[in-house]
Amino acid sequence: MILAVLDDLMFTSKIKTAASQLGVAVTFVRSADAALGEMRKTPPSLVILDLNNARTNPLGLVSSMKQDAALASIPTVGYASHVQVDVIDAARKAGVGQVLARSSFTQQLAAILGGAEPRA
Repeated sequence: MILAVLDDLMFTSKIKTAASQLGVAVTFVRSADAALGEMRKTPPSLVILDLNNARTNPLGLVSSMKQDAALASIPTVGYASHVQVDVIDAARKAGVGQVLARSSFTQQLAAILGGAEPRA
């Protein structure tokens, strides 16, 4: 199971479509608290983060994951606008495993959902 933490209908649709085509289960949540609850029930194979959405508090979520031994090793992929260098840098410093521009994330979505390591 993959966990997607986002509040964007366009990316939710893209992820749902790609997941359906691949037969991959994706659970969608809209807050860090909901994400932590889902992770504690069933640790996902990957957490996808919309780094541009402050409402989902993606960096706070990653910080909470890193502080919890049961969640610290869960892989994370975050995406942001390529012009938001400060957001990208903050995500890397917070411990997001892979940080991609939105366009790269979209282009590599099938591979990401299929378990391949995304290319920066």
